[in-house]
Amino acid sequence: MYEIEGRLKKTIISPATTIQDAVPVLNDAGLGVLLICDGDRKLLALMTDGDIRRAIINRVSFDKPCIDIANKKLLFAKKGLSEMQALHLMDTGKSFPVNHLPVVDEENRVIDLILRKDLISEESLNLRAMIMAGGKGTRLRPLTEDMPKPMLPVGVSPLLEKTVENLRHSGIQQINIATHYLKEKIKEHFGDGEEFGVSIQYVEETKPLGTAGALGLIDSSTEPILVINGDIVTNVDFSAMLGFHRKHNADMTVATRGYDFKMPFGVVDTDGMKISSVREKPEIHHFILAGIYLLNPAVCSYVPAGEPHDMPDLIQRLVNDGKNVINFPIYEYWLDIGGFEDYRRAQDDFNDG
Repeated sequence: MYEIEGRLKKTIISPATTIQDAVPVLNDAGLGVLLICDGDRKLLALMTDGDIRRAIINRVSFDKPCIDIANKKLLFAKKGLSEMQALHLMDTGKSFPVNHLPVVDEENRVIDLILRKDLISEESLNLRAMIMAGGKGTRLRPLTEDMPKPMLPVGVSPLLEKTVENLRHSGIQQINIATHYLKEKIKEHFGDGEEFGVSIQYVEETKPLGTAGALGLIDSSTEPILVINGDIVTNVDFSAMLGFHRKHNADMTVATRGYDFKMPFGVVDTDGMKISSVREKPEIHHFILAGIYLLNPAVCSYVPAGEPHDMPDLIQRLVNDGKNVINFPIYEYWLDIGGFEDYRRAQDDFNDG
């Protein structure tokens, strides 16, 4: 049983709190929601990780107060609601199930915060994972001459082990690992996954199949599939990603990272031979692929069995076919270990906690 006052202290913030300052509070609370209240604890709005992601998509400045992006269409319970009534309200109070239910008194002051996991026992996510671990890691040679890149140590354990642990902690029990280069090193370490609290099956590529090709080799399923590159270090909340995917009725959800590039020159915009505008050293903003994807099982039919296929091509095919492919911007810790500088940073970040 949780301690009510302790939970509320972790999650209540002022409407004047900036988005920038609210993000670490949200992460430290670890509950996926913050309660925005006035000085008398009267509930004004809720802010979830989904609100932050939408702010990133819409390029809202993180210097803005959090109330600007928070959800003011509140679903809450009055004091005295039974557990069964609370769960029913969480299931039916909105057009999609919610995982957080504030409880208020007669004057709209917050007196409790109920989570779905308070009412039902934790279950494994209805989701299976595919880790792409077949690459040669040529940019990290000589470290990868006798060790696949996902098995390089970060701290005291291999990078791939940290990914498996992250998936298990998120409630994902079924994991496929796509292997090719030095595949025996991975299989010897993980076996069937029992020692790590999961079930692991291996998808062996007889030739390099790119960043999506292994999807054409897995058995059909009714469960969504989380695909993650084997050289990613992250603490992204995969259950939040699944909720985002379902809420937006997506065929594929693509995790992205904001990337800003400062152009070192003045930029000239033209219309034919005519100059329409000049921008002095503009900052260009893009979303880059973060190497994490969530897709419905039917998407696998777009991947030819046994043939090389890359994620950008798969995404574009789905877009061209009118499928619902959505952006899931991540603000949590994320690092793509491409070369030596990235690997050193991963080690430093691990040592710093």
